[in-house]
Amino acid sequence: MSEEETKPTPEEETVTTPEVEAEEPRQPEDELTKWREMALRTAAEYDNYRKRCVKDREEFTKYANRSLLEELLPVIDNFEMGMQMAAQQGTDSMMYIGMSMVQKQLADFLAGQGVEAIDAAPGQEFDHNVHEAIMSEPSDQPEGTIIRILRRGYNLRGRLLRPVNVVTAAPKTEEEPATEA
Repeated sequence: MSEEETKPTPEEETVTTPEVEAEEPRQPEDELTKWREMALRTAAEYDNYRKRCVKDREEFTKYANRSLLEELLPVIDNFEMGMQMAAQQGTDSMMYIGMSMVQKQLADFLAGQGVEAIDAAPGQEFDHNVHEAIMSEPSDQPEGTIIRILRRGYNLRGRLLRPVNVVTAAPKTEEEPATEA
């Protein structure tokens, strides 16, 4: 091959040269943009991670004593039954007065820990989010209405700690007369 065949013509040189020159300066800018975007994305991910860690830590400390409070609730239930028995002897008795002072201290302690009793009363509609139906009984009330409360329920800072145990109304069944054979 001769030199003339391998050399590009002047037209080919002018056509190919600007494309090559245009690509070369763009590559460092593209590379810089790519690394800048990656750095910004990484910084944003780290900031989100940091915020999530702070939120998780707050959630943990907010609900850290949950298991202790769950174990304390049956003691409070028994104490309230004792209060009912003491009230039967009379609210003027020293035992009742002393127990009511302890009951107030317990209520203040629970409130300080973020524990709130769930409001429930006979006649309310059953709510599966806060009530637990232990049984149902035939009643004149609409089906799903609370008839009795068996055990109080509690929330811990807006979360369910223990549901209210209730008895709900069931439709009355008409007994069929016995057939004699």
